[in-house]
Amino acid sequence: MSPKKMGRPHSENPKNIKLQIRVDQDTMDMLDECAERLNSNRSDVVRKGIKKIADDLEVK
Repeated sequence: MSPKKMGRPHSENPKNIKLQIRVDQDTMDMLDECAERLNSNRSDVVRKGIKKIADDLEVK
């Protein structure tokens, strides 16, 4: 019998696509400020922004 594997459980929605963007310093400062105020990270803020825009477009 093999030993149980240790580590984090597999995600139901793995984030395996890497996206790189170029932004100016003002945009980066806004992103960092949002992340800090939401007690989150940059990736989560970007995901929330995309979700918000998508939701707004569905309403129109």
